Amino acid sequence: MDSQEVNPYELLALSLDATEQDIRTAYRQTSRKVHPDRNRNDPDAARKFHELTQSYELLLDPLRRLALDAKLRAKAARDERFKSYDNKRKNMLTELEERERAFKKAKTDQQRDEANRWQETEKIKDDGRRRREERENELRQREKEANRPHVDDDADAPSLDPLDTTIRLKYKLSTHPHLTTPAALAALLTQFGETDAESIVISSKAPKKSPDKPPKYVTALVPFKQIGDAFAAVCASGRADRGMDGVEAGWVGGKEPDILVWLKKKGKLSAQPMPSVPPSSTASLPQEQGQSSSNSPFSSFPASFPSQPSSGEPQASVGVDYEALTLMRLRQAERERMEREILEQEAAEGA
Repeated sequence: MDSQEVNPYELLALSLDATEQDIRTAYRQTSRKVHPDRNRNDPDAARKFHELTQSYELLLDPLRRLALDAKLRAKAARDERFKSYDNKRKNMLTELEERERAFKKAKTDQQRDEANRWQETEKIKDDGRRRREERENELRQREKEANRPHVDDDADAPSLDPLDTTIRLKYKLSTHPHLTTPAALAALLTQFGETDAESIVISSKAPKKSPDKPPKYVTALVPFKQIGDAFAAVCASGRADRGMDGVEAGWVGGKEPDILVWLKKKGKLSAQPMPSVPPSSTASLPQEQGQSSSNSPFSSFPASFPSQPSSGEPQASVGVDYEALTLMRLRQAERERMEREILEQEAAEGA
């Protein structure tokens, strides 16, 4: 029995020949003294009470008590022999016991160090395996990307609707009395790009409550040849420096065309108009790749999108064929539908 271990008999103040009743009586008496409730100021009270309880349970177990008694008797016999030794032999025995303890401790430390080294080695192996798998996956992904067929980014671009190049203007007749003809509107908007002057629709209606009075507001639908030019005109809505003071410009459908929404999402079109540039300087602006061919300073717009089909007469070199006649009829029907929409909107607004 090591010196560090607790002797249950000494803890309960009993001898080796103590009976079961002696053990119970000694436990009751000692537990009252060391109980934590009676020793609140003692930080070791809980540990002492735990050791007392463990000793009590050990002595009440016949098999465990027999093993303890045998160990105590062997220790007592060893101590007796040790007393009979001379000093030299005692010193040798003490030194031998210290060496044995040191050897056991060194062996335990070595085993613990070996276990730590093994765990560290396994961790390094796992990290190396994981990094190797990551590199292999990255190489496979790169190879897969390299072998993937090229997909055009513009393949998912929405189609251009016939009304995507048409804008809706609204202004007071008293403020702009000269804007009453398609030619006047085309002249005002030519700074943004070419318009289809023959297809411009102008509507003015007298107030509903005073039908005898002159019209107060004028509404016009203006088709541009290029959607980028229409976009520039909408960006200049209400700008006095462009002659649009009091002129509201918006999309005829009431919302931005799908193609513009797609271009902004792809980062191919700025969501804000460019700063104002005097009209005299627009002609000298360099035409950058991807911009509209018009001299509009209000936007940077891809030039690869189609123009609005012209509603004029076919070219003389081509001749009036079936396709041109069909196109002319469609344009005429579209103008009539747009006129009806303007009248319906004005009636709804009560203007």
